[in-house]
Amino acid sequence: MKTAGESLDPRTRIPDWAGRDFRLLISASFITNLGNSGATIAAAYAVIESGGSATDVGVVAAARTLAMVVFLLLGGAVADRVPRQRVMAAANCVNALSQAAFAALVLGGDPQLWQMAALTAVGGGAFAFFSPASEGLVMATVETASAGKAFSVYRLSMNGATIAGAALGGALVAGIGPGWVLAVDAAGFMVAAALRSRIAVPRVDRQQSGGIVHELRAGWQEFSSRSWLWGIVVQFAVVNGVVGAAESVYGPLIAREHLGGAGPWGIAMAATGVGTVFGGLLMIRWRPRRILLVGTLGIVPLALPSAALALTAPVWLLSLGMFCAGVGVEVFAVGWMLALHQEIPEEKLSRVSAYDWLGSVSMMPIAMAVAGPAASVFGMAPTLWGSAVLVLVLTGAVLLLPDVRRLERAGHGAAAGSVPVAAGSVEMV
Repeated sequence: MKTAGESLDPRTRIPDWAGRDFRLLISASFITNLGNSGATIAAAYAVIESGGSATDVGVVAAARTLAMVVFLLLGGAVADRVPRQRVMAAANCVNALSQAAFAALVLGGDPQLWQMAALTAVGGGAFAFFSPASEGLVMATVETASAGKAFSVYRLSMNGATIAGAALGGALVAGIGPGWVLAVDAAGFMVAAALRSRIAVPRVDRQQSGGIVHELRAGWQEFSSRSWLWGIVVQFAVVNGVVGAAESVYGPLIAREHLGGAGPWGIAMAATGVGTVFGGLLMIRWRPRRILLVGTLGIVPLALPSAALALTAPVWLLSLGMFCAGVGVEVFAVGWMLALHQEIPEEKLSRVSAYDWLGSVSMMPIAMAVAGPAASVFGMAPTLWGSAVLVLVLTGAVLLLPDVRRLERAGHGAAAGSVPVAAGSVEMV
């Protein structure tokens, strides 16, 4: 059903708001997500097949996140100075080189742990520049009135790629080995870089009143003055850590021992993507008034995959839990993106996004690194149960914040910026 004021090109059936730049952005994102979802499985099994332990899988996964944490703030400041599409294209080129080298290493035989960790870290460093730039570029390719549809369609495209990539990646890892999956991902990054380099959004006049440090300080002031923003970021610092450890470390190991290996695990991972697609379709139609309250409630199902893995549930039940988690993630993600674009000045968005990402992933390297030792000390199942409990407890704590419960979508009776700021105050996932 079309909404008022929306028309379609009769030749392409593409809505008018989805212009050339938005289509280029979606195409590039589809390609990189398709390759990355398979490459995530491939990297874990490259470590396992080289004789690595759970701790080794965690170390390689943590290397990417650690590098991302180190460079995120610099990446945010650069993305508020340089055209964002150029930052993203350059980051894609670096990712292509690092994945190509990783593929060559695996295909050449006998890859060393430090080599795999180093190449993964290069990819994480590139993502530190890519991610803050990407947060601001979606809005720049569409009119403000179409932001909700654009965010939903953008994420729907990425999540559709995640479904195909996870299922195909798991099958390819099982069939031809992880090295070739990494090689395909490298080629995809180069294609995405070419597409993003063609995006020609208008340059925003960003007045720079000082150096990088001054701009980062201004971004921090913007971030810290909003309790809904830093509260949710603190929540995700832990949630992303425990969920990431469950999916990157425990999941592949439990799948190998109890579920049949990479193929079934790829199916379970694809179920998350199916859930996000369902959630995306839901959010195209649904316009909840209290976007953060609804979004935060969507985080509750993230406890289900850890619980299913703790029970060594069959693939169908694990997949159901991951499907529900995917739906919840998408409900949260659309509301979160709308809140950021609605409340944060555009010229500071990449810096605020960098603080968002920094906080949201800050615990992931630690969680990845200690995942193996924690399972050895406490046991795999108790550690996974602890992860599920943490998700629920932290989500409940965030719901106690008044700003999270009150922030409303613009046009539903609350103007942008109407969320009260904490007394004495001078905003990922």
